[in-house]
Amino acid sequence: MQEKVLQLLESKRYNELKEVLETINSADIAQILSEVKNEDMILLYRFLSKDTAVETFSYMETELQERLIHAMTDNELHDVMAELFLDDTVDLIEEMPANIVKRILRQTHPDQRKLINEFLKYPSDSAGSVMTIEFIDLKATMTVDEAFAKIRKIGLDKETIYTCYVLDESRRLQGIVTVKDLLLATNDTILSDIMETNLITLNTHDDKEEVVRKFDKYDFLALPVVDQEFRLVGIITIDDAIDVMQEENTEDFERMAALAPSEDTYFRTSVFQHAKNRIVWLLVLMLSATVTGMLITKYENAFQAIPLLVAFIPMLMDTGGNCGSQSSTLVIRGMALDEIRSKDMFRVFFKEIRVAALVGVMLGFVNALRILIQYQDPVLALVVGLTLVATVCLSKAIGCMLPMFAKRLNLDPALMAAPLITTIVDTCSIMIYFSIAMRIMNL
Repeated sequence: MQEKVLQLLESKRYNELKEVLETINSADIAQILSEVKNEDMILLYRFLSKDTAVETFSYMETELQERLIHAMTDNELHDVMAELFLDDTVDLIEEMPANIVKRILRQTHPDQRKLINEFLKYPSDSAGSVMTIEFIDLKATMTVDEAFAKIRKIGLDKETIYTCYVLDESRRLQGIVTVKDLLLATNDTILSDIMETNLITLNTHDDKEEVVRKFDKYDFLALPVVDQEFRLVGIITIDDAIDVMQEENTEDFERMAALAPSEDTYFRTSVFQHAKNRIVWLLVLMLSATVTGMLITKYENAFQAIPLLVAFIPMLMDTGGNCGSQSSTLVIRGMALDEIRSKDMFRVFFKEIRVAALVGVMLGFVNALRILIQYQDPVLALVVGLTLVATVCLSKAIGCMLPMFAKRLNLDPALMAAPLITTIVDTCSIMIYFSIAMRIMNL
């Protein structure tokens, strides 16, 4: 399709081009615009109908939006800002540099600027920062016929019309009705008789992770956002929830890889910023690893007595680190899905210890057998086997407990992931190894 569009553009068959563009989904048009030259991008964008142009703009990546705004006239920018949903406008302003923001605000209606300023007051990680105010509100005393009349009147400019919200005179949320409820009821049915009053809501200051959890648990298409007095101030739709989910997952992945979370995409982040995001944790982990080196130096006499002991250090450290990483990954994921909670700490610990005992015995037996076959040294086989059992048990205990302790301290559990746990387990495995070796071998 992209090749066809570019061929029509190159041959200046503009009437055919307009017809083709009207048949393409807005998200696909945004993808096409991202892969063409600047002059072709603005030309193609100007061939779009007004509604398609606004929808396409909302699907664009921030970098492409910035390029397009630079190329737009003030009138074109005004038209886009007038039709763009408020939550998309707020997202755009948060991402753009100051000079672009000033230009956007100049082309925005004063009433909308006031609303934008209200949205920007919410914390960036709160439900209020991702909600929209484009929703259908109805009264409990309305009939189904009156409800449909209002939906037809104002529904075109709303984010969703499927779920409608019933409010009282003070704009407190009383209930919810869906278009399905309205279609299946008779025209003279009063909304108070069919509305759902068992309400699932979000607060404006709820964390974004709570937003994702509720969408995942209840499978709604939209959730109402209320203030402290239960007044409806906005809604969050499923498409915004998916965006939040991607952001939260990306942040967790970065933290689990010992990276400072980045606000931008990989290619838009400068080399210096990438280095800055990585260097702090790398320094911490590198310097903490010196403890392991000091411990190895402490047991230098044991090396001189039995040099073969050194050969098993990498295997013991790697196995311990891997076991700790497995446990921490499962626990962090379970906590993210709200399957594991802080009160489950001892249940999780008990389960992981049992798993560790089974895994440790199997790994210890296999390694002891290998050492017996390779070196014919039963004492060394016993030392390595026991060390493996103890290391696996300790590493799995550390891997499951550290994320849960972090949660209790109101820290992100993802901080206690593979790199940090591996560093701690490395030190512990060396201490266990040589303690066992010195006792059994009388070193």
